[in-house]
Amino acid sequence: MSHEPKYRLKQAKEAVFKNLIENWLEAKVLPLDLREKLNKECMLDINAIFSSREKEVIKSRIILEDGLSVETVLMKHNDARNTVCVSSAVGCLLTCTFCATGKMGFKRNLSAMEIIEQVLFFARLLKKENARVSNIVFMGMGEPFLNYENVLAAIRILNDKEGLNIGARHISISTAGITEGIKKLAEEKLQINLAVSLHAPNNGLRSKIMPINKKYYIEKILATVDEYIKKTKRQVMFEYILIKDINDSDKFARELAALVKKPLYFLNLILYNPTGLPGFKPSSSARIKQFKEILRKNKIKFSQRFRFGEKIKAACGQLKF
Repeated sequence: MSHEPKYRLKQAKEAVFKNLIENWLEAKVLPLDLREKLNKECMLDINAIFSSREKEVIKSRIILEDGLSVETVLMKHNDARNTVCVSSAVGCLLTCTFCATGKMGFKRNLSAMEIIEQVLFFARLLKKENARVSNIVFMGMGEPFLNYENVLAAIRILNDKEGLNIGARHISISTAGITEGIKKLAEEKLQINLAVSLHAPNNGLRSKIMPINKKYYIEKILATVDEYIKKTKRQVMFEYILIKDINDSDKFARELAALVKKPLYFLNLILYNPTGLPGFKPSSSARIKQFKEILRKNKIKFSQRFRFGEKIKAACGQLKF
């Protein structure tokens, strides 16, 4: 489009992100010869297959240009919110012992457009129901902060008024605690939500189930989070997956309470989603009740995340192929 007037770019962006066209011929505001040229040089097809679906969750596999594929999930909430859980890589480098994605290894990071493609796919689908994507969570395959530049470039397009126009406060990045990424995010002029996957209240256990802890240990992460809060004045969410007989004891509940007892810390409890990995099962409801009781007594701000997509292997830690 280099020889076209500047306003054509705005029209093209509007066609793709607002009107959610799937073929350039639909973009009637553009001259026919330009539409035909764009169809040849910049196709809008998204090569995707629905892996599985249930009433409020749809999991899809997007096949990338090099033949690799990545999974993405749409979660429809009762309050009309529609959240897309996006992946930032094919596979994951972190090898957390309880995570199916980690077990499949790491192939490569995604480009910004490959990240956006996942959201566009579901945006087009929702348009047919007169609905839109309202929230984005970077909680799919990959560690977002190990693909920082592409993740942020994608967020800027998703957030752009001329792009998908999704408010920064409706976009969340989940990290296993890559401190360089947390520091960089603190400098961005974007009000994105930050979530830190903790999953253990001490370094001994965390290193055992999350090998990344040997480099990014708890004290280092918390010191960086405190700096982030000081700079941004924004709440940070700590995620804690409850795994039977591994991190769900009363002792661990008390240790966790001592760690997250700060004004802008918020704890999100997640029940472990079965992955078929040996030795890992969700905590019992009696155990969870007791765990939460200890947190309450310690006046910890927390919630328990509603489970989405567990039956169709679309939940946290289940994405793999």
